Amino acid sequence: MRRMDEQAPGGKIPEAIRTLLAEIGEDPDRPGLVGTPDRVRRMYAELTEGYRIDPETVLNSATFEVDYDEMVVVRDIEFYSLCEHHLLPFFGRAHVGYLPRGRIIGLSKIPRVVDMYAHRLQVQERLTHQVAGFLMERLRPKGVACVIEATHLCTVMRGVRKQEATMVTSSMLGTFRADPRTRSEFLTFIGRTSER
Repeated sequence: MRRMDEQAPGGKIPEAIRTLLAEIGEDPDRPGLVGTPDRVRRMYAELTEGYRIDPETVLNSATFEVDYDEMVVVRDIEFYSLCEHHLLPFFGRAHVGYLPRGRIIGLSKIPRVVDMYAHRLQVQERLTHQVAGFLMERLRPKGVACVIEATHLCTVMRGVRKQEATMVTSSMLGTFRADPRTRSEFLTFIGRTSER
């Protein structure tokens, strides 16, 4: 089995997982668990890759000068993240909109921004704010809106164990915060209303 250098990021995870397995009463050397510590290391490397992404490379020169000032919305962006309180997954959909000020972004870049922040230990409120703030800062549009709807396994499979509980968070910046009509138009585009 290839061992990762213990000084490299994640290099101490396999030993920590062996300790965890022993602490919960398992035998880390039994056949089904022998490869688990390294699999967990690789899994966490994938699920937390957002820490190793340079935000400057996400847009990768994919902003374009275009004479367009109507709302742009990308909805139903699937994402998966890890709750920083229990290291359990939360997952759902992000809906992101912005009002350009002469500059637009390539379509695939908005899901990349969502993934960059989702692939870190998170709380949903911060994730929502980071996505909106990043686009506001980099694009300088008239406004940005982000609504995230997610299911948290820390609520579903432990604690209160509520299977149908969904958390909804929003971040409205610029025109989306200042103008109720703009906010309402965005909410209509994503299939929500102000009353819901």
